[in-house]
Amino acid sequence: MDGLSAPPFTGATADNMAALTEEPAALFLDVDGTILDLAERPGDVVTPSGLVATLQRTERKLAGALALISGRPIGELDSLFKPLRLRASGVHGAEMRFDPGAPPTSAPGARELPQSLLADLTRAVAAFPGAFVENKRFSFAVHYRLALESERPLREAVMRLIDSSELVVEVMNAHYAIELKAPGCDKGGAIAAFLATPAFRGRTPIFVGDDLTDESGFAVVAARGGYAFSVGGRRPGAIATFSQPSAVRRWLAEYADRENGA
Repeated sequence: MDGLSAPPFTGATADNMAALTEEPAALFLDVDGTILDLAERPGDVVTPSGLVATLQRTERKLAGALALISGRPIGELDSLFKPLRLRASGVHGAEMRFDPGAPPTSAPGARELPQSLLADLTRAVAAFPGAFVENKRFSFAVHYRLALESERPLREAVMRLIDSSELVVEVMNAHYAIELKAPGCDKGGAIAAFLATPAFRGRTPIFVGDDLTDESGFAVVAARGGYAFSVGGRRPGAIATFSQPSAVRRWLAEYADRENGA
């Protein structure tokens, strides 16, 4: 593969950078807030025209070394990008699909959260109009984009609930969301698992993500000699930043449409 050219970064030294790597690359992409624009509710997200074709061309050009690394379940990713099915990790590394034609499997160490916690969380969140809980089996996300004025008391209520339980739960901050998940899986682990497979092995990893849940992935690609990019603002481990998801989509389209060796 010819090198993935540097994207249109923000920052003083971002312009006119040379190719990131002349070695074969493995590309990992977060979804919401990275290649798709955020919406008020996860179900309201729209897949822009042309993106599915761009991803298909990019995967072909990378000889299959492209994977979606998302907080969404893999089934939802398939719905967003149908008919395209890609290698993917869902729910922050808890779900894995190494073969696009195979069903998702649970990652080693993945553990579903108990329904009793979901019931308690749903009751607690009901006190805050506009907030709601998303059940992803391996994680529960409390969304408050429609209840911004309630963020502080909502967060306090969620933390009280966790503190009063006997469960060991990780709390992650995302865009206008508080996500709870069992420890043991993260996006960094998912990327490491892909890099051990034939389609990705020996390639320089590149990961694009947009929030705290992506930082474990940033750390893994940096440790493997790769490159991490954040979207919307600089995050720890990222070498530069895309301004918004549309800039990531343009970067992908330019790469997918570029002639080899150009």
